[in-house]
Amino acid sequence: MTLYADLRVARAAFELDLSLSVEPGEVVALLGPNGAGKTTALRAIAGLLPINGGQIRLGGEVWDEPPRVFRSADRRPIGVVFQDYLLFDHLSALENVAFGMRARGVDKRAARADAARWLDTVGLAEHAKSRPRSLSGGQAQRVALVRALATHPELLLLDEPLAALDASTTLHVRAELGQHLNRYEGRTLLVTHDPLDAMVLADRLVIVENGRVVQEGAPTEIARRPRTDYVAQLVGLNLYRGTAEGTTVMLTGGGSLTIASPTSGGVYVAFPPSAVSLYPERPTGTPRNTWPMTVSGIEQHAHTVRVRLTARNAAAPATLLADITTAAVADLQLTPGQHLHATLKATEIQTYPT
Repeated sequence: MTLYADLRVARAAFELDLSLSVEPGEVVALLGPNGAGKTTALRAIAGLLPINGGQIRLGGEVWDEPPRVFRSADRRPIGVVFQDYLLFDHLSALENVAFGMRARGVDKRAARADAARWLDTVGLAEHAKSRPRSLSGGQAQRVALVRALATHPELLLLDEPLAALDASTTLHVRAELGQHLNRYEGRTLLVTHDPLDAMVLADRLVIVENGRVVQEGAPTEIARRPRTDYVAQLVGLNLYRGTAEGTTVMLTGGGSLTIASPTSGGVYVAFPPSAVSLYPERPTGTPRNTWPMTVSGIEQHAHTVRVRLTARNAAAPATLLADITTAAVADLQLTPGQHLHATLKATEIQTYPT
């Protein structure tokens, strides 16, 4: 059975209007900036927030369809892992995991035995009697996950499940979470603002901005062909929209560039910042994509330096990102406000229809 959610929620000045589906065994990530409507969507699907219009159903079973149907959260076959896990501080790890089963009518002895088995599957058998405050962030995350899975839900909802972890723990726990999700046969909806969590854990991404779906597809497709500035920034690409005629693209925001293969009509053009080269003077044997630019910002990015550039004439893209080495920064003696030239090979540019 497929989960279908056609969500329309109006709250003060914000309006959510999006549709999504999740198949059995599939992990779908709802990805977007803060305030995009991701948590509102999750709360609506969980039954914590009634929708104003649309429908939520699992197969032929309707959970919410105003004004006729509203099934409360405790009557939906779901498991939820919240951002801060929301474990019960006064209960042990074992009792936390058993809680959901007890709430569904399983007797105490059977629930505890099942909870012990679940804790063993995530390597926490020796912490069964521990209270949440004595657990590490990664351990608490695993307790919250198996508490949600112990009730054998049809739908697992993960709300920023790694956000509370420190950087040194996240990598390990992300890999571990991926293994558990691979074994889970139900449907998983992951809400996150972290592109790495989404790319690593999800089979399909649904990108949300301002309460609307702006792009949807497999992680590799999203990364290769972004369709909004937000998505381009997530995957680290320069992205422009324009109109192509032959090998020339006139950019919507001003400027033009030359592409390798002729095309026509509305297109997106995308290329990585690493494809942009910087020179103090206009280079000889100049590629056709050479523009005078001004340095507007310099940021350290892992092992490279990201340089933000703005156009110095109407022929150049209005803004441009370039990734260069720290040695190149020293050679160019880069400073904000500096004038230099940027070049880009046509063969480095990807184009696709708008």
